[in-house]
Amino acid sequence: MKGKKDFTHFDEEGKARMVDVSQKEATLREAIARGSISMNRETFRMIMDRRIAKGDVLGVARIAGVMGAKRTADLIPMCHPLNITNVEINFFPSPGENKIEIEARVKTKGQTGVEMEAFLAVSTAALTIYDMCKAVDRGMIISDIHLVEKKGGKSGTFQWKGERKDGQQG
Repeated sequence: MKGKKDFTHFDEEGKARMVDVSQKEATLREAIARGSISMNRETFRMIMDRRIAKGDVLGVARIAGVMGAKRTADLIPMCHPLNITNVEINFFPSPGENKIEIEARVKTKGQTGVEMEAFLAVSTAALTIYDMCKAVDRGMIISDIHLVEKKGGKSGTFQWKGERKDGQQG
């Protein structure tokens, strides 16, 4: 178990704080996060055939994911506002599973990483898919949001190795 001093978002007295990154070197930072949304077969087909009444579900979800990444500091209290240089949102439909995998890749050149921005991009895209399709399927499941890769900064590279649900790894 880590002690209070091992967590950077607490001061010596245990009070929450924003980490001071002013002395850190600005480097290229990149994070990739993934998640998924599962639904019934008909909903999946309607999305793929662009028959959802609200419009192009994946097109709108892509834009929402980018917007989510850009607004991370407004929603996560201790996140620094970042000058994001790129956000890429990709969808990987799995017809046999009636599931859409969502991947967000976020980049910046700065003093702190973009993991939270990638997480929020995936989450916002998934929530947008739910919102646009809820009239036909309220049983959709958003799941498995996780960090796939992180590059840059003092802690170096992180690469997700699979599994979890706590057979650990990750």
